[in-house]
Amino acid sequence: MRLRNIPGADDAVLRHPIAIKQEKENKGKWDLIFGNHQPIHIEIGMGKGQFLLTLAKQNPDINYIGIERYSSVLYRALEKIDSEEFRELKNVRFICMDAMEIPEVFEFGEIEKIYLNFSDPWPKKRHARRRLTSTCFLEQYDKILTKEGVVEFKTDNRPLFEFSLEQVQEAGWELVASTFDLHHDEEMNVGNVMTEYEEKFSGMGNPIHKLVTRRIF
Repeated sequence: MRLRNIPGADDAVLRHPIAIKQEKENKGKWDLIFGNHQPIHIEIGMGKGQFLLTLAKQNPDINYIGIERYSSVLYRALEKIDSEEFRELKNVRFICMDAMEIPEVFEFGEIEKIYLNFSDPWPKKRHARRRLTSTCFLEQYDKILTKEGVVEFKTDNRPLFEFSLEQVQEAGWELVASTFDLHHDEEMNVGNVMTEYEEKFSGMGNPIHKLVTRRIF
């Protein structure tokens, strides 16, 4: 969900060292940005960053990149990473960009895992291609993932989840795992990190749906 425009957000993003500028110039060079050869995981539509930053804190041996289209949303994530809880993290970077451009930013095999959390459902049929789990986007992910790379998707929107399951099949990808009730699935809920939306929606009694998919070679 898009936040209201925050005055000065664009300038704040440009000034912050965690926010990457000229991201396309770093294609194939992200190891240099992080200064190591650790695996890279990305979250597309990172929102305020709670999920990504929690993962980064738990897994210092993995590098994380949060991608967000709107500077006002990314601004909130920058506020969070500047907090006492997360300011010491060295394995996080943010990018303000459109997700459709990710093949221009990452090389094939450069990304090990993609997280999609509570993405915009784009409910109108004519907007189906804009959904981050559409075959259109799966084609983009195919261009940057490692051969064993996976996409993990969570939502409380059942129509979007059912659409996503159909798209995985249509794209010829393997459905590694799926559940319509994550928090009551003992196996898939192991190590689950909740997003802000997940806490909100599950608190309202909404079941959380999750799938994990990867390409078939």
